[in-house]
Amino acid sequence: MTNTTQSSRHALLTRMLHGGLAIAIIVQLASSQFMSPDKGGNTAFEVHEYAGLAALAFVIGFWIFSLVRQRGTPVAELLPWASSARRAALWHDVHSHYTAFRQFKLPSHDGSSPLASSIHGLGLLLMTAMAASGTLYYFVNAGDPDAGGLVGAAMLIHKTLANLVWAYLIGHAGFGVLNHFGKTMSLRTMWSFKK
Repeated sequence: MTNTTQSSRHALLTRMLHGGLAIAIIVQLASSQFMSPDKGGNTAFEVHEYAGLAALAFVIGFWIFSLVRQRGTPVAELLPWASSARRAALWHDVHSHYTAFRQFKLPSHDGSSPLASSIHGLGLLLMTAMAASGTLYYFVNAGDPDAGGLVGAAMLIHKTLANLVWAYLIGHAGFGVLNHFGKTMSLRTMWSFKK
């Protein structure tokens, strides 16, 4: 498979939004390890806030482009929960992956499989919730991260989902690298910015 064929599977804008969102999330996760918002904020906290605002812009752009793009995974496949046929296909795909793992085999990679698509959809929902709750905190924060009301609800959601973001990032990137080196797909399908 040539680089052109690999990178043309996803529209250039999809790859750019994916890359921007990934960078914003990595910056947020890294900065969260050094910030101290209780002390009135610091540079790491400010970096975290601005990366969060960027993440919200990227994730909104991703959702909008998912609705209008001509190629790529349709939104209905990213969120298969409302269709019994899509749920059945997802269950079948989960079973196929489970069978392969049980035999210590790497399932063949299919980026448009029901399982891969639903995991991408769950990741987008997770990143949307994180970016939206962080942005809400950014705009309505009164300086007290332990405040109640809207600020407290935003921070509760944000803190509760934080470990899921770590798990998703590690799992998503890990399976991508595993499939790349297992020769079942190339990382160029998402990480090439050639037209």
